[in-house]
Amino acid sequence: MPALNITFTDEEHRALREAAERENVSLRTFVHDAVVEAARSRKHVRDEILARINDKSAELHRRLA
Repeated sequence: MPALNITFTDEEHRALREAAERENVSLRTFVHDAVVEAARSRKHVRDEILARINDKSAELHRRLA
C-alpha cells in the first residue's frame, strides 16, 4: 500500500494530535481521513464548476447556431 511522509511544524503536529484525540481516533487515521475528504471535496467543487461551464457553453452555442 502506498504511503506518504509529510513534515509538519511542532505547532501543526500538536494541533493535529489534539484534534485526533478529540475525535477519539489515532493521529494516522485522523490525517488520512482529512486528506481523503479534502481531495473528494475539491473534486466535487471542480466537477460542479465544470458542469456550470458546460451548461453556459451549451447555452451560448444554442444562441450562436
